[in-house]
Amino acid sequence: MTDQRPATVEPSPPEGADPPVRVGLLLGVLLVSVTVAVLANSMVLVLVPEIGRDFVASPGGLAWVVTAFSLTFAVTTPLYGRVADVFGVRRVFAFGLAVFIAGSLLAGLAPDIGWHLVGRVLQGGGSAAVPALGSVAIARALPPGRRGFGFGIVGTGVGAGQALGPPLAGFVAEVAGWRWPFLGAALLITPLLFLAPRVLPDGRPDADATWRQIDLIGGVLLGAAVGLGLFGLTRGQQVGFGAASSWGAALAAVLLAAGFVVRIRRTPRPFVPPALLTHGPFVNAVGVGFLGMFGYLGTILLVPLLVATVNGLGVGQVGLVLLPGALAVALLSSPAGRLSDRLGPRRLVGIGLGILAAAALTLSTAAGGSAVLLSGVTFALGVGLASITSPLINAVAAAVPTEHAGVGLGLYQGAFFLGGGTGAAVLGTVLAARTSAGTGSWNPLHDGAGGAFSDALLVVGGVLVVAILLSRRLPARSSLT
Repeated sequence: MTDQRPATVEPSPPEGADPPVRVGLLLGVLLVSVTVAVLANSMVLVLVPEIGRDFVASPGGLAWVVTAFSLTFAVTTPLYGRVADVFGVRRVFAFGLAVFIAGSLLAGLAPDIGWHLVGRVLQGGGSAAVPALGSVAIARALPPGRRGFGFGIVGTGVGAGQALGPPLAGFVAEVAGWRWPFLGAALLITPLLFLAPRVLPDGRPDADATWRQIDLIGGVLLGAAVGLGLFGLTRGQQVGFGAASSWGAALAAVLLAAGFVVRIRRTPRPFVPPALLTHGPFVNAVGVGFLGMFGYLGTILLVPLLVATVNGLGVGQVGLVLLPGALAVALLSSPAGRLSDRLGPRRLVGIGLGILAAAALTLSTAAGGSAVLLSGVTFALGVGLASITSPLINAVAAAVPTEHAGVGLGLYQGAFFLGGGTGAAVLGTVLAARTSAGTGSWNPLHDGAGGAFSDALLVVGGVLVVAILLSRRLPARSSLT
């Protein structure tokens, strides 16, 4: 019987398909792009109060300043990947940057909260092109033994954006007003709009590409399922999962996902090849990424609430507690990428997930304790994230065929992001339920205040144990031969 799984491939384009890639310039463009894209999301955490005062917006409207970006990002990430498979990385990446610039300008110049939210939607839609297509560009520009370094540069940008976003936006807003962080993001990206098409590899398989080669119906079904699923989780955290807006969105997401599966099995040119969704190495890496980001982002979002409500720290002090973790991601992602090229995905991801689990369980035990200790634990969380990001993308890049590299890496990035959103929503619900219960902590080693946080962090530990077990099925080497 013929093996129907996608073959192992070298995602580099055929010789002569693209001019030589200037790797240093390529990685520089991706580093700045990723940093600004992440910064555009992290910076709003300190800008929301000022936006609310300027627009006299309701709390619900202000919540959408964050949610509008997140939903659009989740929906469009896999779409960019599939479109790039047909039209090439350069044009689609440049299009994403142009959308981001337009959204940043609109968000910064908006006369009211409605137009500002439109700008945030465009920002999220443009930002989604950066991680999805940046990973494809690295996979096509570098051989398997060097991709980890490139993926590590992307991780460095993620950490830098997280670390710099809140303090930099706070400083700019203090000096020039809350609009200038958005306008500044547009100014930073504008030069890359002209530079990126000159340095990114294209790898377009068909010179006569048309929209008919893209299963738009399948793409819409997938995007709507992801968006409604994340919306249902977000609403459940805000108003309770018993609300019709929450369970109704979740039910619609399941039905749309089922429709997507039926669609890709019946159309001659599916948005995602069905064989890719049953290919063990790909599915396994996606699952580990989802659970790993569930644990990381769920934990890192609990820490500010913990130190603010239980330890009584102010906004500036909370930022200092979080800073070591963001710096760890920025400083260690590139070395971890190089190491992943030598050790392979399985070992390094297992180590990273073990660090994340140990950090979550330490936080569960020490919840309500010293802020200095909690700062050290956030550093460990950053080390864990840096250790898993590059190896997992390496595993995905090696598992998908060249012609489907865009959609494969886009699906992975979307699942990675969705895992973080799911973790934040689920753990927020656990925290609320345990706070209402008012009973002692599930963790027998925890003593004192913060019992509800301790319980939520125990849940994180359990999820990460599952991820560790699943990671044992990752390939031992970056190149699946």
